[in-house]
Amino acid sequence: MLIRQSVFSGGFKDGVARDFVRDLSRLDALNSGVKFLLLFLSATLSFGKAPNIVMILADDMGYGDLGCTGSTTIKTPHLDSIASNGVLCTQGYVPSSVCSPSRAGILTGRDPRRFGYEGNLNKGADAYATRPELQGLPPTEHTLGDHLKAVGYDTALIGKWHQGTHEVFHPNVRGFDHFVGMLKGSHSYFLKSDRHQLERNGSPVTEFSSDYVTDYFTDESLAWMKGRKVEEPFFMFLSYNAPHTPMQATDEDLAVYGHIKDRKRQTYSAMMHALDRGVGRVIDYLKESGQYENTLIVFFSDNGGATNNASWNGPLSGRKGTLLEGGVRVPFLMSWPAGLPKGKVYKNPVSALDLLPTFLAAAGGEPLPLKPAPKYEDKRNRKAVAYDGINLLPVLNDKEVAKPRELFWRLQGQSAILSGERKLIKLSHRPAQLFAPSTDPGEQADLAGEEVETLNELFTKLGFWESSLATVPLWGSSPFWSRESAKNYEKYPPGEEPK
Repeated sequence: MLIRQSVFSGGFKDGVARDFVRDLSRLDALNSGVKFLLLFLSATLSFGKAPNIVMILADDMGYGDLGCTGSTTIKTPHLDSIASNGVLCTQGYVPSSVCSPSRAGILTGRDPRRFGYEGNLNKGADAYATRPELQGLPPTEHTLGDHLKAVGYDTALIGKWHQGTHEVFHPNVRGFDHFVGMLKGSHSYFLKSDRHQLERNGSPVTEFSSDYVTDYFTDESLAWMKGRKVEEPFFMFLSYNAPHTPMQATDEDLAVYGHIKDRKRQTYSAMMHALDRGVGRVIDYLKESGQYENTLIVFFSDNGGATNNASWNGPLSGRKGTLLEGGVRVPFLMSWPAGLPKGKVYKNPVSALDLLPTFLAAAGGEPLPLKPAPKYEDKRNRKAVAYDGINLLPVLNDKEVAKPRELFWRLQGQSAILSGERKLIKLSHRPAQLFAPSTDPGEQADLAGEEVETLNELFTKLGFWESSLATVPLWGSSPFWSRESAKNYEKYPPGEEPK
C-alpha cells in the first residue's frame, strides 16, 4: 500500500500530530504497514492536503555542472538551494543514456526496454522502418500524469516532450491537462513568431512573453501555476531543453561568463545560468504564494553530459550515449520542507524510476494497474514486474535501511547491470568489464580479472534480464551510433573542469 509520508521530516505545525509520531517511533514491534498507515493519518492532521509536485528536468547536463556537485565556474545558487534545503542524492541514475528512452522510463516508472522503447527518436517518422503510430510512448503505458490525475491532481507539462509526434502520443491525451512546448527533441533557443515548433494544447503558439525559449518556458510555468486554484494539488513537469544543443545564449547571460576562454563552454555556462534563473523564479513564486513548504521539488538531468555541448561530467568517465557513469549517472536533487530532511547527502543509488512510487506515496495514492499488453508483446514475459522503482521517502528519512539495488540498461550494442556495489558493462567491441562505481566513479579500475565469480554472476543476471523483456525494440538507431558509443568509452576519462 502506498501512502503519504510527509511526516518524516519532523516539520509539524500541529502539536498533537508531533507527539503522536514521537510516541509511534517507540513502537518498534508494530508491523511496518500499520506504522505507515498511522503516519499517514498524522500527516493528514498536520497538513490536510497532498503536496504539490514539481519535476524539473535538464537536458544533456553534465554531472559536475552544479555548484553542489563540484563546479567552481558555473554559478547555480537556485538549483543548489534544492539540495541545501532538501536532499542531494550523489548516485542518481536515469533509465537510459539518451534523451527519449530515458524520458519514457521517467514518465512511466517502468524500464523502457520492457515496452520496446530502447533507441532514441532523433529523426522524422519516415526515417524509421517502424509504423509512425508505434514511434513513441505506447498508449498501453500510463504516465506520471495519468497516475496523479487519478488521485486528484491538476497536471501540466511545460517544455520538451520527445515521446512521439503522432496524435496518439500527444501530452494532452497522455495524462497532462495542459501542455506548452515542443513535441520533438530539440529547438532553437531564439524564438520567432513565424518560425518555431512550439504549441499550446495542440495549437501553434502565436505570441511569446520572451524570445529566449528557456525564459519562455519559465514564464509559461508561472502563468499556469498562477492561473489555477491554490487549494488543489498540482503536478507540473517543467521539462527544459537546456543545455541541449544548439548552443545559443543571450548576450546578457554570456556577459556573466565573459571570463571563460572556451567559447562553447562560455555559451554552455550562460545556458545553465538561464536555467538556474528560471528555477529560482519558480521557487520564489512557490514561497510568495505560501505553497513552498508543501511542494515536493525534484531536479535532475535526462542523461549525462553530451559530447557536443561542452558539459563537464566531473569525476565520471564517459558521456551521453555510453553506459559508463557519465552517461547514466546524474545529479539528483529533492526538496520538500514538510516531508524531507534539510541538507542531507544520500550516497546510496537512487533511480528516476523511483519517482512514480515516491510521488504516489506523497500523494496518498496507489499506481494504476497495467493496461492489457499490445499484440506485439510476449504476454509470458509481461507478468514479471509492473513498476520498477521504490518509494524513496522511508530511506531518505532514515525510517528504513536502504537495500542493495539492481538496475539495468541496454542501448546501441551495450548493456549493463548495477547490482549492489558492482556494475558490469557488456560491450560489442571488447570483453565485459566490472567496476565499483560507489568508490570508483570514474570506472578506472576494471575488477573483471580479480572478481571472476562476481563477473559471472552479474553476466548471468544481465542475460536473464534481457531474455525476460516482453518485446524487441520497436525501432532502432543507425549502426553509426553503436560505433560512436564504442569510441566514447576510450575518449572521455574523468578530467578537470574546463575554464
